[in-house]
Order: sequence, then structure tokens, then C-alpha cells
Amino acid sequence: MSATDITGSGTHAEGPVSPFTVNPVGRVMAAEIGGIDLSRPFDDSTRDAILDALNAHQILIFPDQTLSKDAQVAFTMRFGDVEQHVARNYDGKTFGDVHLVSNLDPEGKPTKTPRSSGNFFWHTDKSYHEIPSLSTILHAIEVPPEGGGTQFANMQLAYEALPEETKERIDGLRAVHSWEASRNNTFNRPATEQQKKERPPVTHPMVRTHPGTGRKMLYIGTHTSHIEGMAVGEGRALLYQLLDFATHPRFQYTHYWKKGQVVMWDNRCLLHRAAADFEMDKYPRVLHRTVVRGTKPY
Repeated sequence: MSATDITGSGTHAEGPVSPFTVNPVGRVMAAEIGGIDLSRPFDDSTRDAILDALNAHQILIFPDQTLSKDAQVAFTMRFGDVEQHVARNYDGKTFGDVHLVSNLDPEGKPTKTPRSSGNFFWHTDKSYHEIPSLSTILHAIEVPPEGGGTQFANMQLAYEALPEETKERIDGLRAVHSWEASRNNTFNRPATEQQKKERPPVTHPMVRTHPGTGRKMLYIGTHTSHIEGMAVGEGRALLYQLLDFATHPRFQYTHYWKKGQVVMWDNRCLLHRAAADFEMDKYPRVLHRTVVRGTKPY
């Protein structure tokens, strides 16, 4: 697969913005972006070119980046507001703009039983928000020598592969998403009453239209509890059937992390989960996470 040159027309403080390259790396999604330093400012045309690449490839991999937390927040804010998280740290405090994704215990040691197991289930970030996220951005700080990847499933391809009768059946249906359901579905500590108030149940169309491309896709995952207007058991069965279909290997890409990589993905059309396929009690896996607020699904 060949690389494509894309040029931004603005300038850094030190001189012109260099062209960046887009090199597809996955069979069904993902591209590596070369020739850009995310710690340096860039103009709107470069930002728009990055968004165009995200629409085309769903996952963008920026190798060899060195970002402070402030620099990661600055990069994230070029695409919209930074979204906060309803979860809490071990000390009960909110995460702030940068959320630590890790397998570390309260003493900072690797563990097989991190604070939450939710990352190991198929989901799209923040779907339990009235206005869910556009994109998640992870910066790899420490990674295991092998394994510890992130799996992605392409919901556009999954929807397009559905039988026509299934498309007709789910057209117009809305699923109920909530933080409470997410905690229950992933066998985590139940949501607190305060968290339930902060993130009450919301409904979103099960077939969503991508605002950047106009393509239709499934919008489901483990943050869902049932389907609005349908018997709970029947709705859950349909959600499980769709999730099983949509996460078939033919729709998947697995990203194996390298230290310093920044990966940006499109939450509107992807599900993802972490792979617990490494010695979690021996090797730390630490990533800095920011999330860009998106638009209301339709």
C-alpha cells in the first residue's frame, strides 16, 4: 500500500509546516501518519487534513511523539472540547483532562486486576453521554515487550455487511446507553448514585450516520442496556446478536503499541477493547488518554 502526501499550508513558530504522509497499515482500517510533530502548533488546514485522514482511515497512528500532558491537551483541543470522565481515581478524585489508562495498582505496580475491567469489553467511548465523543487520543508512555494491543472493529463495514432484512428490522430503533449499564455489563463495581445523576440513561439510534462521510454504521457496544420500546429480553438478545456479528475478525484491526506512539481513532464508527494478552502482573502498560467531544448522533 502506497503512502499519500498531504501538505498543510500554515507555519510553525520555527518555519513552514512540513507535509505529512498517510500510509495505510491495516486491511480494513488504520494509517500511519509521518512527518508531523504533534507537540508543535499547526494551522486549520493541517487540522482539516488530519480530520480528512481520520474519516478515510478511522485510526491514525503518529509514531515517535514526545508529548507532555499539556501538549496532548493542546493537540486534542484543536479538534474540539476535551471531554471529562464520570469515573474516579483510586483516591476518589476526577481524572481531569488527561486520563491514565494503565494496569497499575494504587502503589503504581503492575497487576492482573486493575481498577476497572471495562476496557476489555467492546465499546465506543462516551456513548452514555447525550453528546458522545468524536475521537479518543492515546499516547503510549510504557508498553509491554509484546502483546497488550488494542483491538478495533469497524462498524461501517459491519453495517454494510448486514442482511437487508436485518437493516430493515433495526432501521429507526434506538438503544439505551448508560454508565450504570456499562458497569453492570463489564462486571465492575456498580455505578454510585452520584454517577447515575451525572450520567443518566440516554438513547441513540442503533444505526448512525457519520457526519463526516454520510456512511451508515452500527452504534452499539457494552454501554447499552436495552432497546427503547422493545421487551428488555428481546432487545438485549438483538444487541448481543449484532455485537457478535459486528466484532467478527473480518471487521477487525489490532494495534500493537510502541512507546511514544500517539493513536487517534474515530469513536463514531469504531468499537474497541484492550487485549489482556501479556503478563499484566509483570509489565506496566501506561497510556495517557484524552477524548474529543463530538456531536449528537443522528
